Amino acid sequence: MMPQTMHVLALAGALCSAAATIFIRRGLRGGDPYTGFWINVVVGTASLWTAVIVTGGPGHVSIRGALLFGLAGLIGTVGGRLLRFVSIEKVGASISAALINLNPFVASALAIMLLGERITLPIVVGTSVIVAGTTLLSVGGKRLGFRPGQLALPVLSAVCFGVVAVLRKLGLSDTGAVVGSAINVTTALVAYTAFLLASGRPEVMVCRGRSLAYFVAAGLTENVGVFMNVVALSLGTVSVVTPLYGTAPIFVLFLAPFFLRDVETLRVRVVAGTILIVLGVYLITALSGR
Repeated sequence: MMPQTMHVLALAGALCSAAATIFIRRGLRGGDPYTGFWINVVVGTASLWTAVIVTGGPGHVSIRGALLFGLAGLIGTVGGRLLRFVSIEKVGASISAALINLNPFVASALAIMLLGERITLPIVVGTSVIVAGTTLLSVGGKRLGFRPGQLALPVLSAVCFGVVAVLRKLGLSDTGAVVGSAINVTTALVAYTAFLLASGRPEVMVCRGRSLAYFVAAGLTENVGVFMNVVALSLGTVSVVTPLYGTAPIFVLFLAPFFLRDVETLRVRVVAGTILIVLGVYLITALSGR
């Protein structure tokens, strides 16, 4: 039953991530990405520490595990998620979801450069497919209302998420998934709030109306998705969990026509580019270890 549980958790996490993307896009119609991100980590901190209490308390937490999850909060949550919010505002939900899904590709590239892992045929083919998908998205940028250079935002977000996947996997050897996720998002909240106060921008932490509701919903679905992904990683290998969690952009494509019809229009180029990127990531992560 454990493999089935792992698969369900990874796919459910992908669906939650896709729903969060939709909610963020809706909230940005009347809100600011920096405000949305702050609400996101507030909701995540409250919900995850509630989960820690409900599941019996933090239990044993090693210093090493806490440091790894804290670092993951700075890189993945502050860096990755904040860039994700800005990306969705600048280039749209569907394209952002596709390019942020490059994070397993980033992790594989880092492993090759820093750890001396060998280049395999699936990596070469997967990289070629990803390049083709990314090219489709970037070439259609002007028609879709953004500059191709703005695609750097979701790519940088993917880099942050690619790095943080390794940190979380290492942290799970010393710390439980629930308390680790709570430390992760709490670190992000403290760091980001301190930055806002130090820079004299407390107004960023104020939001009202529909945008507030959408951002809270995004915070709930985002952090539930991340938690499911962390639990799935604790049950299985990265090469199995990552491609399943990486199907989030496909879910976004299905949800967008129903919930973002009045916000952004899906074009054939976007759909094709997204599918190619997801396929390329699958080739790299799922087949490279075989």
